[in-house]
Amino acid sequence: MSGVSGTGSAVGEEWGARAARSRALAVLRVRGRALGLAVLPAAVAVVLYAGEVTGHFSGTGWGTARWVVTVLAVVVLLAATAVALVVARARPAATPTVELAEAAAPDLYRLVRDLADRLGVPAPAAIALTPDCDSWLEDRTHRAHRTHHAGGGTGGAPVLVIGSPFLWWMRVGELRAVLAPVVAGTGPAAHPDIAAARRFVRGLDAAIAVPRTPGLDPVRRLGARGVGQVARVLLRACRGHAAEMERGVAAAGSERAQEVDYGVRIVAQEQVGLAYAGWDRLLTRVALPAWRMGRWPVKLDAGVVSALTELSRRDRLADGFSSRLGERPACDLLEEPGAVDEAASLLAARLFHGGPAEPGPDWSPVEWSQYPEEVVDRKWRTDAARLHQVLDGIDAAAAGPGAPPPTDGPTLTRVIDRLTMTAPGPTVGATAEATETPIEAAADQDDHADLADSADFAGSADLADFDPLDDLDDDSPPNPAADALAGALSALLAREEAAREARVAAESARDRTAAAAPVPDRGATAYEGVGAYEGVGAYEGVSGPDGPLPLFPLQPPRSGRDLLADHVTAMVCCAAVDTAEAVPGLDWLDGPALLLGGERATDLGPRVLSLVEDGDPEPLRDWLARTGVRPEKPVRLV
Repeated sequence: MSGVSGTGSAVGEEWGARAARSRALAVLRVRGRALGLAVLPAAVAVVLYAGEVTGHFSGTGWGTARWVVTVLAVVVLLAATAVALVVARARPAATPTVELAEAAAPDLYRLVRDLADRLGVPAPAAIALTPDCDSWLEDRTHRAHRTHHAGGGTGGAPVLVIGSPFLWWMRVGELRAVLAPVVAGTGPAAHPDIAAARRFVRGLDAAIAVPRTPGLDPVRRLGARGVGQVARVLLRACRGHAAEMERGVAAAGSERAQEVDYGVRIVAQEQVGLAYAGWDRLLTRVALPAWRMGRWPVKLDAGVVSALTELSRRDRLADGFSSRLGERPACDLLEEPGAVDEAASLLAARLFHGGPAEPGPDWSPVEWSQYPEEVVDRKWRTDAARLHQVLDGIDAAAAGPGAPPPTDGPTLTRVIDRLTMTAPGPTVGATAEATETPIEAAADQDDHADLADSADFAGSADLADFDPLDDLDDDSPPNPAADALAGALSALLAREEAAREARVAAESARDRTAAAAPVPDRGATAYEGVGAYEGVGAYEGVSGPDGPLPLFPLQPPRSGRDLLADHVTAMVCCAAVDTAEAVPGLDWLDGPALLLGGERATDLGPRVLSLVEDGDPEPLRDWLARTGVRPEKPVRLV
């Protein structure tokens, strides 16, 4: 009985491998049935011709049958050949990653090879980084991948993709324990049946996407759609078997990895969850405001360490995790951690926000030390300018054509008075000329594209179709003035979004032209940049709420009240900075922060919500008086 307990891991591993091979054979049987169905008419034609030669199938009827079956066999064989060629030549999807040559991370390659030797499996062909908290093996043996980079998969071994936050937050031993089950998956992946089944499934998946390839003429696109339909039927037939095959591979790898650093892996899994939480907060609260301002933080992975350290300081559940920072971090396995972090940060902006693939005049890097001034302060003043642009438009519409502009200027008092009106503001019926003058003078001095688009809104369209009273029923909300202002603000942001969509279409057209042009050979380098395989800039003109082609948008659309609260908060922060010696700051978990006397102002949000939701200005006025902010003074806009 003791021998049985000692072989439990081996039995589990053997069971997982056998289950994976069984499912792989089921996938290959689907391919075999499709091939048999394709050659069936040809086989019938051969039988008919053989019957004619032997004298069994003679006569006019048999001759007609032979011709019909022969024509059918030729058509089916040609169609099957076309499908097979498309499936074999279609380029499977590959995750955009930062490629690491061995010269750029020799210690990391050595760690992975030692781990593979301990597990008794083939070592991965290469290593790549992804800006996410996950790790996996990715097959890049397709010739379309190999032609891009020699390091993108040589031989039959897959590429090991590692989440870049793991390298900065985890220690070396923890990273080895986390990677053990992933690296162990190279053993089952080397089995011929499993490898063939995976190639077949990836080929079908790639063939389905062929009709969406830009540049196809109508005839080729029609043929590609037919091939895609056949591939979709085949993929549906083997989908369940393929999923079970992958589960078997994962089970076999997990059982094999229990022999290596099992105790450390339990602790490391806790760090995986913590890293995911910190990474999510860093992207949504810190990086996203910068991306929307046309700036991308260059050290996101280093920032996640600061975010998680701050989390461990605040949250007693994470207490003690920061004490690990005295051990050797996994990023020490890289030769140039800063360059790798910069490339991963740019790729994160591309994937989660849809930013350009390369830096440019409107897409520039920002260091963490510059974040408060370059991002926080600029964001506040841009939002304040947008809020006063809406107020100018409403006031101009109420005053009528030819009326002088308001003389009170961009003050916080103006905003508070508008939100405490007992009745909603006038409907906005002004033309472009009525709303253009107050903002364009400031917009001409601004080099930020988003605020320029706001000026385009004021100069190219009117708001006559917006009536805030349309949405008011008999049960009036607590603050109808806020609803009117939120509706006008939402309309302005919608105009800016439409202008951004036009830029997206133009950029996508340029990207397709650049993708079609031949790329010069730059020679082999130790470190490769972003999107080496998938060609991130070559997608069609799709976009999302945060920019062109965010593959994983970070935030859903926000309501008008939420947007108004953000803009009023920005106005309060601008007034505090200009009149009360407050300074913009960075909170690693909550993003932009207002610092008063070196301390973060955490009690501002509820007071702004009281003004916006209930029309009650007293809590905010008390806060302004206590902190020395002068709301009657004009603030400096962008």
